[in-house]
Amino acid sequence: MIDAPAARVTLHPHSRRVRVVIDGTLLADTTRALELRERGYPPRQYLPRDDVRMDLMIPSETVTHCPFKGDASYFSFGEREDVAWSYQRPMEGIEAIERRVVFYGDY
Repeated sequence: MIDAPAARVTLHPHSRRVRVVIDGTLLADTTRALELRERGYPPRQYLPRDDVRMDLMIPSETVTHCPFKGDASYFSFGEREDVAWSYQRPMEGIEAIERRVVFYGDY
């Protein structure tokens, strides 16, 4: 487990298989996810880009800011906007999520 700023965010490596399928297309398949837990939010699986079909992901103009993680850039898939996001330069203490991809919803 990795503790991040003010123990608000924790990272937990695991080897469970994570698959992301949207509209019948397999977008990710990994056993190398990092689970990020943040108070008040559901756990999120941060996936290595090597295990995500980045060739199918379309960079979005959406950018958000989290005071505990930094600025996130978003990706769309087909007609679905902003299905995933990634931190290019995360805050100190959670560098392990750098460039990993996290998807909305259950998959």
